Amino acid sequence: MSRLMKAGANNLHRSWLNVPHVTQFDEADITELEAFRKSMKAEAESQGAKLTPLPFMIKACAYALRKFPQFNVSLKGDGDTLVWKKYVHIGIAVDTPDGLFVPVLRDVANRAPEDLRAGLDHLRRDVEQRKIPAKELQGATLTLSNFGPLGGRYATPVVVPPQVAIVGAGKRFTQPGIRNGALFEDMQLPVSVTFDHRALNGGQAARFLAALLADLAL
Repeated sequence: MSRLMKAGANNLHRSWLNVPHVTQFDEADITELEAFRKSMKAEAESQGAKLTPLPFMIKACAYALRKFPQFNVSLKGDGDTLVWKKYVHIGIAVDTPDGLFVPVLRDVANRAPEDLRAGLDHLRRDVEQRKIPAKELQGATLTLSNFGPLGGRYATPVVVPPQVAIVGAGKRFTQPGIRNGALFEDMQLPVSVTFDHRALNGGQAARFLAALLADLAL
């Protein structure tokens, strides 16, 4: 194992041993979000960019954290003290041939989706070129694992201490439905939230996830 793989393995093992993980799953109807994203696609491409669903997911996470700030905290090592954050920094799990990196997008709540997209592109380039500073991998208040583009609808992401929750986004899929008496095809996004049961409970997680799904549904 490389040094990076060993460090990641040790951190994940420590988290799994010390954090009581619970995961809740649901699906967001992103039909309207997809229609809006596609309407902006040409404009993004004219600027040499690709507008994916990820910036909208990040923004939805920020909205949910503002509505439920108990998810935007860190738990100190003593297990007794919560540190409430006045900012929203979201870590984005990035898969690379050398292992998993989690660069951090800062001040997400106050940034527009197009700005987040540009920030993502910058962080990805730095990760791919191995030029990302260590400080850009620290300070997240929540992590988002967008594993859908790689395959798989559902997963149980592992919480990254001292954070108390992590959101997972799976592979989008379509399903038939009835709207105004007519057959309609909806686009669904599987979403999961894993939380530290020492800091949060199932009711809080259900409300947080419901708010996240509502934001994604526009």
